[in-house]
Amino acid sequence: MGKTGYHAVRWMRERETQKRGGQPPHSDGLDRSDTRTLAALSDEWLQWLTERHYAEKTITGHRWSLRSFGQWCAERDLRFPEQITKPVLESYQRHLYRCRKADESALSVRTQRKRLSTLQRFFGWLCKTSRLGANPAADLDLPRKVPRSLPKALSAEQIETVLSIPDIADPLGIRDRAVLELFYSTGIRRTELVRLDIEDLRCDAGLLLIRKGKGGKDRLVPVGGRALGWIGRYLDTVRPALLLRPGEHALFLTGYGERFSANYLGNWVRSLMNRAGVTLGGSCHLFRHACATHMLENGADIRFIQQLLGHACLETTAIYTEVSIALLQAVHARTHPSGKSEER
Repeated sequence: MGKTGYHAVRWMRERETQKRGGQPPHSDGLDRSDTRTLAALSDEWLQWLTERHYAEKTITGHRWSLRSFGQWCAERDLRFPEQITKPVLESYQRHLYRCRKADESALSVRTQRKRLSTLQRFFGWLCKTSRLGANPAADLDLPRKVPRSLPKALSAEQIETVLSIPDIADPLGIRDRAVLELFYSTGIRRTELVRLDIEDLRCDAGLLLIRKGKGGKDRLVPVGGRALGWIGRYLDTVRPALLLRPGEHALFLTGYGERFSANYLGNWVRSLMNRAGVTLGGSCHLFRHACATHMLENGADIRFIQQLLGHACLETTAIYTEVSIALLQAVHARTHPSGKSEER
């Protein structure tokens, strides 16, 4: 995260602030002249979710899905929930299938499912609150999920190559190395890393508190000795020089003394991967996959990996048992009756 990147971070944050607060709250042009319109009820449902402490990311996703649907309905003079029937929703589903983005690519199956799932939940809420007699989206046949692909894990050698890229003769390089080491040691997500406060790290105990991870859950994770060493160097010699406001609690600071943007962090890690000659897609998540895979290959119980990664169910973590083919080969060679080659 060299000095030239700080201007990009500032620009990105200013743009995000403008998107959130620089526009009128209802700039979508949808009809809110009556509290019974789709747009007005959509606003009410989103407020209902906010009051029940749903994640901001979840609410933002629902808002965009409802806006897309609302604009499609407005073009067809559909203003009220009573006008929305299952055939209407099936027509909208076909629209999503045919829809093309600016680059002429189709919407992903995941995006189509998200937009339709939002409608199922929204109309379900309308029924629950007696605004609608029946849910027209309840029996929609959503697009089938794309078959799950195996996560791509970097080898230990590739990880070491990426870790060696930051220039540790430069104070910023020490910070960058500390960030990478923490990614690899704990397998945390980039959004979890940028939300870390300095109080969340317990160096004496070798523990890190992840607040409001995926699903809004907190968890404690261990931090390896090497990562703690680099973070200690950063805290002792670099962070005090970057700190501009005494009240700033972010663990990792930019050159402006601010908390990092998750988007910028992902772009930066991707640039490091390119410099290291790593051609796999992804960025920060590659460290997460590598952490889980390498621990599994070295004998870690998958239930401990589940707790480390913060997965709600073991099935999500079980995919790493499919990735670690080297471990499977070793077990097969050691235990299968025909595993050893015959002597000639």
